[in-house]
Amino acid sequence: MKKRNLTQMQLSELSGVRQAAISELYRNARQEINLIMLSKLATAMNIKDISELLQFVDENEGD
Repeated sequence: MKKRNLTQMQLSELSGVRQAAISELYRNARQEINLIMLSKLATAMNIKDISELLQFVDENEGD
């Protein structure tokens, strides 16, 4: 969002994803995201490479 100078509300309006859901994602308070939501966010921000939105973390790392 910062890279594209978008607020959460603007992204919500562009993507059709609830602002509350975007806020949860931004704060890492959301555990799951479905592919439809991910696709809507990527399309709204004109992102072609999904890796710009995702970062995989191994929860077992350090065990």
